[in-house]
Amino acid sequence: MLLLVDAGNTRIKWAIAAQDAAPGDWTAHGAVPHAELDRLQAAWAGHGLTYAVVSNVAGHAMQAQLAALLAPLLPVAPHWFTSRAALNGLRNGYRNPAQLGSDRFAAALGARSLAPGKALVVATCGTATTVDAVSAAGDFIGGMILPGLGLMLGALARGTAQLPQVAPGADAYAAPPTFADHTSDAILSGCLAAQAGAIERACAALRADLCIVSGGAAASVAPLLSVPHWMLDNIVLVGLHAVAPLLAAEPASP
Repeated sequence: MLLLVDAGNTRIKWAIAAQDAAPGDWTAHGAVPHAELDRLQAAWAGHGLTYAVVSNVAGHAMQAQLAALLAPLLPVAPHWFTSRAALNGLRNGYRNPAQLGSDRFAAALGARSLAPGKALVVATCGTATTVDAVSAAGDFIGGMILPGLGLMLGALARGTAQLPQVAPGADAYAAPPTFADHTSDAILSGCLAAQAGAIERACAALRADLCIVSGGAAASVAPLLSVPHWMLDNIVLVGLHAVAPLLAAEPASP
């Protein structure tokens, strides 16, 4: 069985798939916050893991912790996924291809595997929101990084004297009216509009055929979009899954 891991800024997302499964066809998946990392070994044990692909943007300490968790579960070292100049028909247009976050490169690979031959905007709405452009010909053009929805809301509360902290009441923020009639809704309306506006600006600039929206805040942001879009969970894991057979044929990463 194949283990896919996306270690982000706040949570570790994971999925387990059979070796011949299509990208996104998983037998188990889940997510834990960094503080509950020790729960993962029990979640992964007993699945007969043979290989793992890990995207980690949470730093060297997280990589060391994940390596220690994985060592007794795998017969070979995991593949630590990093961005490169080209992979699986996607060409990386970043000035320094290796500097592109591994999660952004994986998300672009996942989006292209699901919608090949289309001009795509890939928006991942997490701790940070990333909005990236992929041409129909398979070029990762570049993108934007902005504070995620939660960071925007928190920054207003911390950086002003009288504005309140707006907190979610459920899994997704319910969008208030554009012109809200009290302060909490006005804050939420503005922050949601900023998220959706950045995505729509990217779609207009690319003349995108489709926008793929993922991440923890996707359910809040996606309903505001006026462009064609799909909302998909765990697009980073889909990308890792799509290229796992290619990576397995390469020498193990250190």
